[in-house]
Amino acid sequence: MERERYLAKIAARFEVQPVVALLGPRQCGKTTLARMYADQLAGTEVTRFDLEDPTDLAALAEPKLILQDRKGLVIIDEIQRVPELFPILRVLVDRPANPARFLILGSASRDLIRQSSETLAGRIGHLELTPFQLGETGAESMQRLWMRGGFPRAFLAASEDASRQWRKDYAATFLDRDLPALGISIPPQSLRRFWMMLAHYHGQLLNFSELGRSFGAADTTIRGYLDILEATFMVRLLQPWHENIGKRQVKAPKLFLRDSGLLHTIIGISDYDALLHHPKLGGSWEGFALEETVRGLELDAQDVWFWATHAGAELDLLVIHEGRRIGYEIKYTASPRTTRSMRAAIDTLKLDQLIVVYPGERRLPLAENIEAIGLAELVRQGAAH
Repeated sequence: MERERYLAKIAARFEVQPVVALLGPRQCGKTTLARMYADQLAGTEVTRFDLEDPTDLAALAEPKLILQDRKGLVIIDEIQRVPELFPILRVLVDRPANPARFLILGSASRDLIRQSSETLAGRIGHLELTPFQLGETGAESMQRLWMRGGFPRAFLAASEDASRQWRKDYAATFLDRDLPALGISIPPQSLRRFWMMLAHYHGQLLNFSELGRSFGAADTTIRGYLDILEATFMVRLLQPWHENIGKRQVKAPKLFLRDSGLLHTIIGISDYDALLHHPKLGGSWEGFALEETVRGLELDAQDVWFWATHAGAELDLLVIHEGRRIGYEIKYTASPRTTRSMRAAIDTLKLDQLIVVYPGERRLPLAENIEAIGLAELVRQGAAH
Protein backbone atom coordinates (compact mmCIF):
# COMPACT_ATOMS: atom_id res chain seq x y z
CA MET A 1 0.00 0.00 0.00
CA GLU A 2 1.57 3.24 -1.18
CA ARG A 3 0.44 5.63 1.61
CA GLU A 4 1.13 8.57 -0.70
CA ARG A 5 -0.44 11.09 1.68
CA TYR A 6 2.14 10.30 4.35
CA LEU A 7 5.01 10.39 1.85
CA ALA A 8 3.90 13.88 0.85
CA LYS A 9 3.72 14.91 4.51
CA ILE A 10 7.30 13.76 5.16
CA ALA A 11 8.51 15.78 2.16
CA ALA A 12 6.58 18.83 3.37
CA ARG A 13 8.08 18.58 6.87
CA PHE A 14 11.60 18.39 5.43
CA GLU A 15 11.00 21.64 3.54
CA VAL A 16 10.75 23.31 6.94
CA GLN A 17 12.92 21.28 9.34
CA PRO A 18 16.18 19.30 9.10
CA VAL A 19 14.79 16.56 11.38
CA VAL A 20 11.46 14.76 10.95
CA ALA A 21 10.16 12.40 13.63
CA LEU A 22 7.83 9.71 12.31
CA LEU A 23 6.01 8.36 15.36
CA GLY A 24 3.47 5.58 15.76
CA PRO A 25 2.83 2.19 17.38
CA ARG A 26 5.12 -0.72 16.70
CA GLN A 27 4.50 -2.54 13.43
CA CYS A 28 2.29 0.20 11.94
CA GLY A 29 4.56 0.55 8.90
CA LYS A 30 7.08 3.25 9.90
CA THR A 31 10.14 1.39 8.62
CA THR A 32 8.41 0.51 5.34
CA LEU A 33 7.27 4.11 4.85
CA ALA A 34 10.78 5.41 5.54
CA ARG A 35 12.15 2.99 2.95
CA MET A 36 9.52 4.10 0.43
CA TYR A 37 10.42 7.74 1.04
CA ALA A 38 14.13 7.00 0.60
CA ASP A 39 13.43 5.14 -2.66
CA GLN A 40 11.94 8.34 -4.08
CA LEU A 41 15.17 10.27 -3.56
CA ALA A 42 17.03 9.40 -6.71
CA GLY A 43 20.75 10.13 -6.44
CA THR A 44 20.58 10.88 -2.70
CA GLU A 45 22.86 9.05 -0.30
CA VAL A 46 20.79 7.12 2.26
CA THR A 47 22.09 5.66 5.54
CA ARG A 48 19.96 3.53 7.87
CA PHE A 49 20.39 2.61 11.54
CA ASP A 50 18.03 0.31 13.43
CA LEU A 51 18.61 0.73 17.16
CA GLU A 52 17.07 -2.68 17.86
CA ASP A 53 19.81 -4.25 15.74
CA PRO A 54 22.82 -4.96 18.02
CA THR A 55 25.22 -4.23 15.15
CA ASP A 56 23.73 -0.81 14.41
CA LEU A 57 23.51 -0.06 18.13
CA ALA A 58 27.16 -0.86 18.55
CA ALA A 59 28.04 1.24 15.50
CA LEU A 60 26.49 4.27 17.21
CA ALA A 61 28.47 3.82 20.42
CA GLU A 62 30.26 7.01 19.33
CA PRO A 63 27.33 8.70 17.61
CA LYS A 64 28.89 12.05 16.72
CA LEU A 65 31.93 10.38 15.21
CA ILE A 66 29.75 8.07 13.08
CA LEU A 67 27.10 10.61 12.03
CA GLN A 68 29.12 13.75 11.41
CA ASP A 69 30.33 12.66 7.96
CA ARG A 70 26.95 11.40 6.74
CA LYS A 71 25.29 13.18 3.84
CA GLY A 72 21.86 13.01 2.27
CA LEU A 73 19.19 11.18 4.29
CA VAL A 74 19.95 9.45 7.57
CA ILE A 75 17.21 7.16 8.94
CA ILE A 76 17.37 6.18 12.62
CA ASP A 77 14.77 3.62 13.72
CA GLU A 78 13.47 3.20 17.30
CA ILE A 79 15.02 6.47 18.45
CA GLN A 80 13.43 6.22 21.91
CA ARG A 81 15.90 3.45 22.78
CA VAL A 82 18.84 5.90 22.70
CA PRO A 83 17.51 9.31 23.83
CA GLU A 84 21.04 10.64 24.24
CA LEU A 85 21.14 10.93 20.42
CA PHE A 86 18.89 14.01 20.50
CA PRO A 87 21.52 16.54 21.66
CA ILE A 88 23.99 15.03 19.15
CA LEU A 89 21.48 15.61 16.35
CA ARG A 90 21.08 19.24 17.46
CA VAL A 91 24.81 19.80 17.12
CA LEU A 92 24.89 18.15 13.70
CA VAL A 93 21.95 20.02 12.16
CA ASP A 94 23.25 23.35 13.49
CA ARG A 95 26.44 23.05 11.45
CA PRO A 96 26.87 25.60 8.64
CA ALA A 97 25.66 24.13 5.34
CA ASN A 98 24.47 21.00 7.13
CA PRO A 99 24.75 18.21 4.51
CA ALA A 100 22.28 15.76 6.10
CA ARG A 101 18.61 15.39 6.87
CA PHE A 102 17.51 13.03 9.64
CA LEU A 103 14.35 10.91 9.54
CA ILE A 104 13.92 9.44 13.01
CA LEU A 105 11.35 6.75 13.76
CA GLY A 106 9.89 6.07 17.19
CA SER A 107 7.30 3.84 18.83
CA ALA A 108 6.36 6.45 21.39
CA SER A 109 4.58 9.77 21.18
CA ARG A 110 6.34 13.11 21.37
CA ASP A 111 4.92 13.49 24.87
CA LEU A 112 6.82 10.42 26.01
CA ILE A 113 10.08 11.53 24.39
CA ARG A 114 9.53 15.25 24.97
CA GLN A 115 12.17 15.63 27.65
CA SER A 116 14.78 14.14 25.35
CA SER A 117 13.64 15.88 22.17
CA GLU A 118 13.37 19.36 23.67
CA THR A 119 16.96 19.95 22.60
CA LEU A 120 15.69 19.85 19.00
CA ALA A 121 13.06 22.54 19.50
CA GLY A 122 12.72 24.58 16.32
CA ARG A 123 14.60 21.95 14.33
CA ILE A 124 12.17 19.00 14.31
CA GLY A 125 8.78 18.30 12.76
CA HIS A 126 6.56 15.54 14.19
CA LEU A 127 4.30 13.27 12.16
CA GLU A 128 2.12 10.51 13.59
CA LEU A 129 1.74 7.43 11.42
CA THR A 130 -1.36 5.39 12.20
CA PRO A 131 -2.10 1.81 11.17
CA PHE A 132 -4.08 1.54 7.92
CA GLN A 133 -7.11 3.82 7.69
CA LEU A 134 -10.37 3.37 5.83
CA GLY A 135 -9.42 6.15 3.44
CA GLU A 136 -6.41 4.04 2.40
CA THR A 137 -7.99 0.57 2.29
CA GLY A 138 -11.21 1.66 0.55
CA ALA A 139 -14.87 1.36 1.54
CA GLU A 140 -15.06 -2.20 0.24
CA SER A 141 -12.62 -3.24 2.98
CA MET A 142 -14.48 -1.65 5.90
CA GLN A 143 -15.69 -4.94 7.39
CA ARG A 144 -12.22 -6.45 7.17
CA LEU A 145 -10.55 -3.35 8.62
CA TRP A 146 -13.02 -3.20 11.51
CA MET A 147 -12.61 -6.89 12.34
CA ARG A 148 -8.84 -7.20 11.90
CA GLY A 149 -7.72 -3.69 12.77
CA GLY A 150 -5.27 -1.59 10.77
CA PHE A 151 -1.87 -3.06 11.61
CA PRO A 152 -0.50 -4.01 8.17
CA ARG A 153 0.33 -7.64 8.92
CA ALA A 154 -3.03 -8.19 10.62
CA PHE A 155 -5.04 -6.49 7.88
CA LEU A 156 -3.13 -8.08 4.98
CA ALA A 157 -2.88 -11.60 6.46
CA ALA A 158 -3.84 -14.43 4.13
CA SER A 159 -6.61 -15.71 6.42
CA GLU A 160 -8.66 -14.76 9.46
CA ASP A 161 -6.75 -17.34 11.52
CA ALA A 162 -3.40 -15.89 10.46
CA SER A 163 -4.55 -12.37 11.30
CA ARG A 164 -5.82 -13.45 14.71
CA GLN A 165 -2.54 -15.26 15.49
CA TRP A 166 -0.49 -12.21 14.50
CA ARG A 167 -2.59 -10.01 16.82
CA LYS A 168 -2.17 -12.48 19.69
CA ASP A 169 1.60 -12.48 19.20
CA TYR A 170 1.67 -8.69 18.97
CA ALA A 171 -0.27 -8.29 22.23
CA ALA A 172 2.00 -10.78 23.98
CA THR A 173 5.16 -9.01 22.81
CA PHE A 174 3.77 -5.63 23.79
CA LEU A 175 2.93 -6.83 27.29
CA ASP A 176 6.03 -8.96 27.90
CA ARG A 177 8.69 -6.71 26.36
CA ASP A 178 7.54 -3.23 25.35
CA LEU A 179 5.69 -2.13 28.48
CA PRO A 180 8.41 -3.29 30.92
CA ALA A 181 10.95 -1.42 28.78
CA LEU A 182 8.89 1.75 29.27
CA GLY A 183 8.68 1.52 33.03
CA ILE A 184 5.67 -0.68 33.83
CA SER A 185 7.48 -3.14 36.06
CA ILE A 186 4.82 -5.62 37.13
CA PRO A 187 4.59 -9.37 36.44
CA PRO A 188 3.38 -10.37 32.94
CA GLN A 189 0.31 -12.13 34.35
CA SER A 190 -0.75 -8.94 36.12
CA LEU A 191 -0.19 -6.96 32.94
CA ARG A 192 -2.44 -9.32 31.01
CA ARG A 193 -5.17 -8.92 33.63
CA PHE A 194 -4.81 -5.12 33.44
CA TRP A 195 -5.03 -5.26 29.62
CA MET A 196 -8.18 -7.38 29.84
CA MET A 197 -9.76 -4.99 32.34
CA LEU A 198 -9.09 -2.07 30.01
CA ALA A 199 -10.68 -3.93 27.10
CA HIS A 200 -13.86 -4.30 29.11
CA TYR A 201 -13.79 -0.55 29.87
CA HIS A 202 -13.64 0.16 26.11
CA GLY A 203 -16.19 2.86 25.26
CA GLN A 204 -17.04 3.53 28.91
CA LEU A 205 -16.34 6.23 31.45
CA LEU A 206 -13.11 5.56 33.27
CA ASN A 207 -13.20 5.52 37.05
CA PHE A 208 -9.58 5.51 38.21
CA SER A 209 -10.46 4.62 41.79
CA GLU A 210 -12.64 1.68 40.75
CA LEU A 211 -10.02 0.42 38.31
CA GLY A 212 -7.35 0.79 40.99
CA ARG A 213 -9.38 -1.20 43.53
CA SER A 214 -10.06 -3.95 40.99
CA PHE A 215 -6.40 -4.15 40.07
CA GLY A 216 -5.08 -3.67 43.59
CA ALA A 217 -3.09 -0.53 42.84
CA ALA A 218 -3.21 3.15 43.77
CA ASP A 219 -4.99 5.67 41.55
CA THR A 220 -1.69 7.36 40.76
CA THR A 221 -0.19 4.05 39.63
CA ILE A 222 -3.14 3.37 37.32
CA ARG A 223 -2.89 6.87 35.86
CA GLY A 224 0.81 6.31 35.22
CA TYR A 225 0.15 3.04 33.40
CA LEU A 226 -2.55 4.66 31.28
CA ASP A 227 -0.26 7.57 30.43
CA ILE A 228 2.24 5.09 29.00
CA LEU A 229 -0.45 3.18 27.07
CA GLU A 230 -1.72 6.46 25.65
CA ALA A 231 1.80 7.58 24.74
CA THR A 232 2.45 4.29 22.92
CA PHE A 233 -0.73 4.78 20.84
CA MET A 234 -2.54 1.81 22.36
CA VAL A 235 -5.41 3.62 24.07
CA ARG A 236 -7.26 6.87 23.57
CA LEU A 237 -8.48 8.72 26.64
CA LEU A 238 -11.22 10.93 25.23
CA GLN A 239 -11.58 13.89 27.54
CA PRO A 240 -14.95 15.38 28.54
CA TRP A 241 -16.06 18.83 27.37
CA HIS A 242 -17.71 20.96 30.00
CA GLU A 243 -18.77 24.58 30.15
CA ASN A 244 -20.99 26.78 32.26
CA ILE A 245 -24.46 25.60 31.21
CA GLY A 246 -26.19 25.15 34.56
CA LYS A 247 -26.19 21.35 34.35
CA ARG A 248 -24.11 18.71 36.11
CA GLN A 249 -21.71 17.41 33.50
CA VAL A 250 -19.58 14.27 33.40
CA LYS A 251 -15.91 15.00 34.09
CA ALA A 252 -14.39 11.52 33.78
CA PRO A 253 -12.68 10.51 30.49
CA LYS A 254 -13.83 7.68 28.23
CA LEU A 255 -11.39 4.93 27.33
CA PHE A 256 -10.97 3.33 23.92
CA LEU A 257 -8.47 0.78 22.63
CA ARG A 258 -7.34 2.48 19.44
CA ASP A 259 -7.05 -0.62 17.26
CA SER A 260 -10.28 -2.59 16.84
CA GLY A 261 -8.42 -5.76 15.89
CA LEU A 262 -6.47 -5.82 19.16
CA LEU A 263 -9.70 -5.16 21.08
CA HIS A 264 -11.34 -8.16 19.40
CA THR A 265 -8.35 -10.38 20.15
CA ILE A 266 -8.22 -9.41 23.83
CA ILE A 267 -11.94 -10.02 24.46
CA GLY A 268 -12.00 -13.23 22.41
CA ILE A 269 -13.94 -12.27 19.26
CA SER A 270 -12.73 -14.73 16.65
CA ASP A 271 -14.43 -13.59 13.45
CA TYR A 272 -16.96 -11.15 12.00
CA ASP A 273 -19.95 -13.35 12.74
CA ALA A 274 -18.90 -13.61 16.39
CA LEU A 275 -18.52 -9.82 16.46
CA LEU A 276 -22.08 -9.30 15.23
CA HIS A 277 -23.41 -11.41 18.13
CA HIS A 278 -21.12 -10.07 20.85
CA PRO A 279 -22.34 -7.75 23.65
CA LYS A 280 -19.48 -5.38 22.79
CA LEU A 281 -20.69 -4.90 19.20
CA GLY A 282 -21.90 -1.32 19.78
CA GLY A 283 -18.80 -0.35 21.74
CA SER A 284 -16.51 -1.88 19.11
CA TRP A 285 -18.25 0.06 16.33
CA GLU A 286 -18.11 3.28 18.36
CA GLY A 287 -14.37 2.96 18.92
CA PHE A 288 -13.67 2.04 15.29
CA ALA A 289 -15.81 4.82 13.81
CA LEU A 290 -14.54 7.38 16.31
CA GLU A 291 -10.91 6.57 15.50
CA GLU A 292 -11.55 6.79 11.75
CA THR A 293 -13.36 10.12 12.15
CA VAL A 294 -10.63 11.66 14.31
CA ARG A 295 -7.91 10.44 11.94
CA GLY A 296 -9.84 11.89 9.01
CA LEU A 297 -9.94 15.25 10.76
CA GLU A 298 -6.18 15.03 11.39
CA LEU A 299 -6.60 16.61 14.82
CA ASP A 300 -4.62 16.03 17.98
CA ALA A 301 -6.15 14.39 21.05
CA GLN A 302 -6.52 17.76 22.76
CA ASP A 303 -8.78 19.00 19.94
CA VAL A 304 -11.58 16.41 20.33
CA TRP A 305 -13.93 15.67 23.23
CA PHE A 306 -17.11 13.91 24.22
CA TRP A 307 -19.88 15.51 26.26
CA ALA A 308 -22.38 14.11 28.75
CA THR A 309 -24.58 15.27 31.60
CA HIS A 310 -25.63 13.34 34.67
CA ALA A 311 -29.22 13.71 33.45
CA GLY A 312 -28.45 11.46 30.46
CA ALA A 313 -27.77 13.83 27.55
CA GLU A 314 -24.58 12.95 25.69
CA LEU A 315 -22.56 13.41 22.54
CA ASP A 316 -20.00 10.82 21.38
CA LEU A 317 -17.62 13.31 19.79
CA LEU A 318 -17.37 17.10 19.79
CA VAL A 319 -15.07 18.95 17.40
CA ILE A 320 -14.53 22.70 17.28
CA HIS A 321 -13.05 23.32 13.85
CA GLU A 322 -12.52 26.71 12.20
CA GLY A 323 -14.96 28.33 14.61
CA ARG A 324 -17.73 25.78 14.01
CA ARG A 325 -19.02 23.30 16.56
CA ILE A 326 -19.70 19.91 15.02
CA GLY A 327 -21.07 16.97 16.98
CA TYR A 328 -20.90 13.29 16.05
CA GLU A 329 -23.17 10.54 17.31
CA ILE A 330 -21.93 7.05 16.45
CA LYS A 331 -24.61 4.38 16.10
CA TYR A 332 -24.50 0.78 14.93
CA THR A 333 -27.87 0.73 13.21
CA ALA A 334 -29.31 0.38 9.72
CA SER A 335 -31.99 3.02 10.41
CA PRO A 336 -30.52 6.06 12.17
CA ARG A 337 -32.95 8.51 13.71
CA THR A 338 -32.93 11.53 15.95
CA THR A 339 -33.15 11.21 19.71
CA ARG A 340 -33.94 13.53 22.59
CA SER A 341 -30.27 13.41 23.57
CA MET A 342 -29.21 14.70 20.13
CA ARG A 343 -31.60 17.62 20.35
CA ALA A 344 -30.36 18.40 23.86
CA ALA A 345 -26.77 18.41 22.59
CA ILE A 346 -27.62 20.77 19.72
CA ASP A 347 -29.51 23.18 21.98
CA THR A 348 -27.11 23.11 24.94
CA LEU A 349 -23.81 23.16 23.06
CA LYS A 350 -25.06 25.42 20.23
CA LEU A 351 -23.89 22.96 17.60
CA ASP A 352 -23.69 24.13 14.01
CA GLN A 353 -24.18 20.56 12.80
CA LEU A 354 -24.71 17.07 14.20
CA ILE A 355 -23.66 14.05 12.15
CA VAL A 356 -24.87 10.53 12.94
CA VAL A 357 -22.12 8.10 11.85
CA TYR A 358 -23.52 4.66 10.97
CA PRO A 359 -22.37 1.61 8.97
CA GLY A 360 -24.66 2.26 5.98
CA GLU A 361 -23.82 3.80 2.62
CA ARG A 362 -26.27 6.68 2.16
CA ARG A 363 -26.50 10.23 3.43
CA LEU A 364 -29.83 10.72 5.19
CA PRO A 365 -31.15 14.11 6.34
CA LEU A 366 -32.84 13.51 9.70
CA ALA A 367 -33.78 17.00 10.90
CA GLU A 368 -32.56 20.58 10.71
CA ASN A 369 -28.76 20.51 11.20
CA ILE A 370 -28.83 16.71 11.73
CA GLU A 371 -27.67 14.30 9.04
CA ALA A 372 -26.78 10.59 9.03
CA ILE A 373 -23.69 9.73 6.99
CA GLY A 374 -22.23 6.27 6.45
CA LEU A 375 -18.69 6.00 7.80
CA ALA A 376 -17.19 5.12 4.43
CA GLU A 377 -18.92 8.10 2.82
CA LEU A 378 -17.77 10.38 5.63
CA VAL A 379 -14.18 9.33 5.12
CA ARG A 380 -14.34 9.33 1.31
CA GLN A 381 -15.79 12.79 0.86
CA GLY A 382 -14.05 14.42 3.79
CA ALA A 383 -17.43 15.38 5.22
CA ALA A 384 -15.83 15.53 8.65
CA HIS A 385 -14.27 18.84 7.63
